[in-house]
Amino acid sequence: MRTAELQDRLRWLGFDPGPTDGLYGEHTEEAIFDCLDRYTPPPPPPTTHVVPPAWMPVCTMERVICHWTAGAHKANASYDIPAYHILIEGDGHLVRGSYSIKDNIDTSDGRYAAHTKNCNGGSIGVSLCCMAGSVENPFDPGPYPMLEQQWTMLLAVVADLCKTYAIPVTPETVLSHAEVQGTLGITQSGKWDYTQLAFDGSVKGARACGDKLRNDVTARMAEDIDMTLAIASATPSPVVIP
Repeated sequence: MRTAELQDRLRWLGFDPGPTDGLYGEHTEEAIFDCLDRYTPPPPPPTTHVVPPAWMPVCTMERVICHWTAGAHKANASYDIPAYHILIEGDGHLVRGSYSIKDNIDTSDGRYAAHTKNCNGGSIGVSLCCMAGSVENPFDPGPYPMLEQQWTMLLAVVADLCKTYAIPVTPETVLSHAEVQGTLGITQSGKWDYTQLAFDGSVKGARACGDKLRNDVTARMAEDIDMTLAIASATPSPVVIP
């Protein structure tokens, strides 16, 4: 761009470069610095991540399987953390498992989160820390019942994982441990997480709990999209030098 054109552009932007004489003088230089001082870089794109990005390495995963630990409301370092990729404690706090999600791409080396019998390859394991001492029938949630705030965080975590790994929300791809045998045809060992929800007695049965999980995750994903659009529309436009 010639100096005269630069001077005209600066004047159009509201800065005083002096006369349009094609000479790069003191007034023109000051106008350039004033313009640069007013320049605001575009803001980073809004994010709705709940799971820390470092916990979600780039890889291909097929499904998310949701569990409970059958323990207390805190993650147990000996049993829980090695078995799952992400754990949700009673207060909603997230705990990272010993193994990376990427470790479950190939399970032949024996180093992976073994959350679901014969169904760990390509599967992300998320577990709620709860339900120690529970009984399926007659239902008794025990002293560490699944809490509604844990469920709410579970929805956010699963929604985040589905978006990150492009996993569709279907009965075959987002399911509870109790659904694995019936839906995927992979025999399990009497697992009943989740066939009942301690905070909502109206939902009973593996499929009913699974349908609620998928419906709630889908709703959460829609909320995240709306939130992202709202943040983007509310962000002031940056001052950009043409």
